[in-house]
Amino acid sequence: MFRRVDLDNFEIEAHVRNVARVSYATSLMKQGVLLSTVEHLLAALYSCGVDNVYVELDALELPILDGSSKPFIELLAQAGIRKLRRQRRYIHVIKPLEFSDGDRRIGIYPADEFRVHCFVDYKHPNVGPQEVEMTVDRQSFSRELAPARTFGFMKDFAGLQAMGLIRGGSVENAIVLDDEGILNGPLRFADEFGRHKALDLIGDLALVGRPLKARIVAHKAGHALHTQLVTRLLADHTLWTETTAPHDSSAARPSVADSLSATS
Repeated sequence: MFRRVDLDNFEIEAHVRNVARVSYATSLMKQGVLLSTVEHLLAALYSCGVDNVYVELDALELPILDGSSKPFIELLAQAGIRKLRRQRRYIHVIKPLEFSDGDRRIGIYPADEFRVHCFVDYKHPNVGPQEVEMTVDRQSFSRELAPARTFGFMKDFAGLQAMGLIRGGSVENAIVLDDEGILNGPLRFADEFGRHKALDLIGDLALVGRPLKARIVAHKAGHALHTQLVTRLLADHTLWTETTAPHDSSAARPSVADSLSATS
């Protein structure tokens, strides 16, 4: 639950029904109140198994910080996580769902774990085709994906800021490219672009509202296809069933972090 402390603690649920726009970042809106760039924090919360948390902020966009989920992982560690007594409920996918938009494709398939496969191919000398596949949990996400930063082209920055996005954007919190190369290297990973797109995918999948047991394959997809997948999945109850973890599993009890405050 996001809480706008600058608007009398107005609350916006992190759920796909509140998705407002998905150009360059995922934004939520409820009763005209906007909240932009939620995916980096949601990816961290989701991968760490945090089901119950209030995120308090005083602006319409979450702080970009260093452009990755790593600072949010560190904030979660500082806030602490409590385990509750209730069993955790999962959405377990039992039938595949897939669709495409031109050469962009996305699908979700039955699995007994949460696994993502993300492929990107940017026509740029420093990017090209990159592919990431992994089972996602707190350890793997923190190590392999959380440090991967967002990226963009210098020519797009003015337009994004005119849209009210990346208001704190700079070479300190994004990988910036021009037509020739990377303006502010070095990269944290050789395939940092693909890893960050996998991070974005996980953040958008968090809008399901339940932990997933499924394998997701995204081929040159983006926020629009990610959130369409969530909407279509939830709309068709023949594709999934709700399950709970066994009582003796450490994953059986939802987690709650003390309130996180994000001040821009």
